Amino acid sequence: MTDDLFSTDNGENSVITPLAYRLRPKEQVDYIGFKQLAEKYPALNDKIPRSMIIWGPPGAGKTTLANLLCNSPEVKLFHISAVLSGVPELKKTVELALHEFEYHGKVPVIFIDEIHRFSRQDALLPHVESGRFVLIGATTENPRSSIKKALLSRVQIIELPQMSHDSITQIIEHALVKTEERFDENYIELLVRYSNGDARKALSNLETAIKLRHKNELSPDKLKALIKENARSYDKNQDRHYDVISAFIKSMRGSDPDAAILWLAVMLDGGEDPVFIARRLAIFASEDVGNADLNALTIANNTLNIVSKIGMPEARITLAQATTYLASTVKSNASYIAINAALKYVESHPTIDVPEHLKNFPNPDHKVKYQYPHNEPEGWVQQSHTNAEIPQFYKPKNIGSEVRIVNRLSQLWGKEILDD
Repeated sequence: MTDDLFSTDNGENSVITPLAYRLRPKEQVDYIGFKQLAEKYPALNDKIPRSMIIWGPPGAGKTTLANLLCNSPEVKLFHISAVLSGVPELKKTVELALHEFEYHGKVPVIFIDEIHRFSRQDALLPHVESGRFVLIGATTENPRSSIKKALLSRVQIIELPQMSHDSITQIIEHALVKTEERFDENYIELLVRYSNGDARKALSNLETAIKLRHKNELSPDKLKALIKENARSYDKNQDRHYDVISAFIKSMRGSDPDAAILWLAVMLDGGEDPVFIARRLAIFASEDVGNADLNALTIANNTLNIVSKIGMPEARITLAQATTYLASTVKSNASYIAINAALKYVESHPTIDVPEHLKNFPNPDHKVKYQYPHNEPEGWVQQSHTNAEIPQFYKPKNIGSEVRIVNRLSQLWGKEILDD
């Protein structure tokens, strides 16, 4: 075991430099999965890299890959963080890049980390178009939705998958060789399992284990307690956010309250905004429950109101009540289908005129007069409410409270109005 565990090759402060940074691969042969990646994207084998967007989850090796692609004496790499930089910083970097090319003959490559957060992506277009420099961007968000199309058409997308269990194990074992540390298989499995496919997190977990050992405090329970808190992955602005809310909605739609409450817990544990969840419940109450249960929208609206006022942690109880109710009750999307169909109908027709007798100030000489339904014993009178025949947009289902709606409308209009 080395006494200089936290030493670095470049003289950086050994105490604060993370192990993941110090052990970042410097050669392609050390990059786990590079061979398979290059088979899928042959351009990665080019001596001079092309403009590209590297897309993948946290800890998948995006920055490391960019560095390796520029590990050639003919290339000069410049780094920009989209979070900290804007157009002025870009202009300065471009000037440095062009100076490097003009006076040293090196191909300038500008790497922009978290490029989806770069607000002025248009500023990159003329430079990438003219080839003044090679652009490599890294993003955790799908570039097809987070990168402007004009820029996207000028670069190649390189998608990095989440690190597999075997890949993370190889990274841990490689790190143990480099640090001259040894752990048994149970500890290695623990480190891998709680990394969530994130190489950076796996090495951070390893660093925690090494520090515990040096302090003679290492035990499976203590290591698990320290790394478990940060092991759960949830990002409110990335794919997992949308995946979890999708699972939440689909579990309620499938009348599975246990699964729905699980995904609610995942969101709350990840720090999701409880008001956002309450808004989704309100949407669900109309879209998926509709008129089948007339209490649903009231409960969802009350939940939104209460959660907005009381906040966490108490809001979790109200959210749980609404979630379990909406997941358990009868469902109908008839209203949702009706408005979509009606909108499509309106969009496919010219301006739809209002019948004269329904106008706010109808022509008193018009032959058709509006008949006030409340003047009739049953509060209804048969009359036309459009100038022409229209499709049946609303087709209530024979379920829950919509049964009464089905019966009433069928009786009034004398036709079958059930959903097909």
